[in-house]
This record gives sequence, C-alpha cells and structure tokens, in this order.
Amino acid sequence: MRETSSTSHVALVTGANQGIGAATARALAARGAAVLCTYLRPPPGSGEGAAPDPYHAARSTDGEEVAAEIRRAGGRAEAFEADLGDPAVPERLFDLAEDRLGPVDILVNNASGWIQDTFTPDPADRFDRPLRPVTAETWSRQFSVDAMAPALLIGELARRHRARGADWGRIVGLTSGGELGFPGEVSYGAAKAAQTDYTLSAAAELADLGITANVVQPPVTDTGWVTDEVRRFVAMSPTHFHVADPAEVAKTIVFLASDEAALITGNVITLR
Repeated sequence: MRETSSTSHVALVTGANQGIGAATARALAARGAAVLCTYLRPPPGSGEGAAPDPYHAARSTDGEEVAAEIRRAGGRAEAFEADLGDPAVPERLFDLAEDRLGPVDILVNNASGWIQDTFTPDPADRFDRPLRPVTAETWSRQFSVDAMAPALLIGELARRHRARGADWGRIVGLTSGGELGFPGEVSYGAAKAAQTDYTLSAAAELADLGITANVVQPPVTDTGWVTDEVRRFVAMSPTHFHVADPAEVAKTIVFLASDEAALITGNVITLR
C-alpha cells in the first residue's frame, strides 16, 4: 500500500472496535486505505464479576467510534457489527464494503471468539483468570470465529479478486500459541493454528493473483487484560521480551499490507 492519501485500497479489518484491530484500522486509514471496521460486542452482563474488567470493557466499545475517528481525520471508514460465527456473514461484509467503500483488497483477520478453556480441573490460570473445561460450546465458538470465518473471508476475497481481474491483494492473520499448543487456552490455540494453516495455504494458492498472505504472532499486548502480575511474568520470561501497545503491532500489519512487502508471503512473523 502506497503511503499517500490517494490510494484506492479498501481494507476489511475484523475485531476493529478495540485493541490491535482498532489500531490497525486507524493505521491503514492513515496511509490512505478506506476501512470497513467489523466487530461484535459481548452481550450485556457477560463480563466477570459485578463490573466489567478493563478487557471486557474494551471489547464492549462500539466500532462506530473507531470509524468516526477515522472520518474526522479525513479518512473513509464504515463500521458494521456482525457475528462472524454466522457463516453467511463473510459474504455480507464484502457486499457492504463494495457498496460503501469499493472492492476489498486488504483483509486483516484479527477478531477472536476467545474463551479460556482447558483439560485441567483448575478453576483459574496463573493470572487468576477463570478457566472453563473444554466443551462443544467452547470449541464451536472459537473455531467458528477464529478458523471458519477467516477461511470464508479468504475464500470470498479470492473469488471476487479473480472475478474482477485484480492483481494486488494482502491477507494478514493473527495467531497465538506455541510449540506445545496453548495450555490453559487450548481451543483458542487450536483455532488459531487452523487459521494459520488456512493463511499459509492461501499464500501458495493465491500467489498468481498478486495476493500475499502472512500471519503475525503478537507479543503480550496490552489490550486491557495486562496486569502488574503479567508484566512481572514477561520481565522474567526467557521468551517474552516486551509488553506491546496495540499500535506497535499494527505497524507490522500495515507494513505487510504495503507495496514494500510484495516479496513477504507465506510467513508466520513472531513479534517479541
């Protein structure tokens, strides 16, 4: 993507009402892309305890706030609330983007159906976040949002890209976990691994269309859930080097969506 206000690129960013998604939407708009900010707020009363924790409060932000901020800065943006667990939603999102902004050529699969589930009987993790047992419900929610939706969105981008004879496109997914999966967040880690596989397959299958596809694994990122205890854990960890701000992660995503990154595809880029 050229760093100019005259670019005609259109980005679809999922989970764009807060955290990394919101930061990415702002950063893409600052470089001239029109942005469709998709999001889904958790239902009222679904936070832990009597008052929502900072992470839950951030997830409850209306995505229109991000789109309005972009428009006030002179950019083009629309917001749309939709549940990516509905398999009909990806096609509707592309229809909406084309109608209001133009054909999508940048796809950022950031949204997550995160639920912390585990095979252990422990009621909480090391940071006192509540754990749930793995169930069909926890599996279905996370795989539908973190794996199925990215696959359908990539497929929709590819189909429309071919149909209009386009020759430039960018796909960026976000992942998490490690060599031993993601203990304590097992369905989340497994769903993200599936999304990674879909994205790397897209890099190979869609290269002849001028589409690159990469995955970013952010470091511990303060999207509202990072506590002092988490910061101490990072400081003592041999593999976690920083607690990042969402805007720092967004810089890498935006670079991968640029012209300068044309030769970067089929990679999982780990940020530390």
